[in-house]
Amino acid sequence: MQHHNRNRKLGREKGQRVALLRSLARSLVMQKGITTTVAKAKELRPFVERLVTTSKKQTLAARRTIVAEIGSATPKLYEITERFSKRNGGYTRIVRLGRVGKRAIESARIEFVQ
Repeated sequence: MQHHNRNRKLGREKGQRVALLRSLARSLVMQKGITTTVAKAKELRPFVERLVTTSKKQTLAARRTIVAEIGSATPKLYEITERFSKRNGGYTRIVRLGRVGKRAIESARIEFVQ
């Protein structure tokens, strides 16, 4: 049965998919905005939003969870989190850019809300 299988597979096995999301999250935190495909952006959004919500807790367990997920980008995430102290979710936005390249894959920009 396929109950509760809502995640996109992105053409990868689980380990590769998790590594991709961690890498995209790390890049998003470091650069405050990245351009990727629409499917990857839609998968990345809840992943990053959970990290920001976790970082708002300011506990040792939360810090360890974040370090395990994005590693060296943790200090940058805490800088970003300070802006969202009064916000209850909706930390990122996805802007569609249209089709790009020979394969005509629809791309999007995912960035943190100001």
